[in-house]
Amino acid sequence: MPIGTLDTALYRIELPVPLSDSTHGTMTHFELVTVRLRDSDGAEGVGYTYTTGVGGAAVHALIDQGLRPVLLGADADAIEALWTRMWWKLHYGGRGGSVSLAVSACDIALWDLKARRLGVPLWRLLGGFDPRVPCYAGGIDLEFTLDALLAQTDANLARGFRAIKMKVGRARLSEDVARVRAMRAHLGEDFPLMADANMRWSVDQSIAAARALRAFGLTWLEEPTIPDDVAGHARIVREGGVPIATGENLHTLHEFTQMIAAGGVTFPEPDVTNCGGITVFMKIGHLAEAFNLPVTSHGAHDLTVHLLAALPNRSFLEVHGFGLDRYIAQPLVVVDGCAVAPERPGHGVGFDWGALEGVRG
Repeated sequence: MPIGTLDTALYRIELPVPLSDSTHGTMTHFELVTVRLRDSDGAEGVGYTYTTGVGGAAVHALIDQGLRPVLLGADADAIEALWTRMWWKLHYGGRGGSVSLAVSACDIALWDLKARRLGVPLWRLLGGFDPRVPCYAGGIDLEFTLDALLAQTDANLARGFRAIKMKVGRARLSEDVARVRAMRAHLGEDFPLMADANMRWSVDQSIAAARALRAFGLTWLEEPTIPDDVAGHARIVREGGVPIATGENLHTLHEFTQMIAAGGVTFPEPDVTNCGGITVFMKIGHLAEAFNLPVTSHGAHDLTVHLLAALPNRSFLEVHGFGLDRYIAQPLVVVDGCAVAPERPGHGVGFDWGALEGVRG
């Protein structure tokens, strides 16, 4: 069926509680960019991406002005062909960055449309492995007091989480060590605990931090340094003695290929909303499988649960609150440490468009 209409919109989503990490500082809101495609029969597919508060207008403009002409009138089922056309339409002005976010939102909408037309949940369309996906509560909590950090942890345990991620990257490594030590004591010896530095350190600092945190049995240390330093990541993996997750700031399949082939990552971590969409996320997942690596995820958990539910080498789904639950009809369900991929057709993320109108950017 040809694509008949494309609607895109930009929204400002206020956070219920300001969040902080070592790179972005304190975040009070994020930007949501949505895409709604309808075919000539009126069937609809929805895609979305987000920013941490800046740049959403650029992504919105790329979709509205650059990708609309590519998609309108095109065969909605020709997703690989449309992905390639979208990529090369915007390639010269981006090759990653905002371009990848724009392509991702449209690609997600195409897959949602296809699954809805077939009347199947996305995770089954993508191959189907297991709808119950291990997940963790991803805290954005660098500036929380220790008491607040532990209280947040207890609340997440009460919600059914059986794995926790905390932020590191404070001014002194000794502070990070003390907070991780306290979390490990609070959770117990075998409880899955991850730590995320948000690219805070140099390579040598990352190795020192990994060695200092090694005694606490971290499932992984995430984004210790900038994503551009592939050789540095390989050094951290070799010399730090802690598994490394990275990928939320890698925006192409080729960047993941370089990082994985160099031995710079233990847990590849794509974000479907910025890596090129579902089309690319699944290729990254299978690439990781070819290297015998477990794949994790970043962001958009209501959607990403479908993707990990279709991959045999999935590890943990990241779940963290960006305040979007207020605008979704049926948020993600977590039961005994697992997120459950829904059986609704498509990805099943049903936005409250009327409520979103009140926060249009």
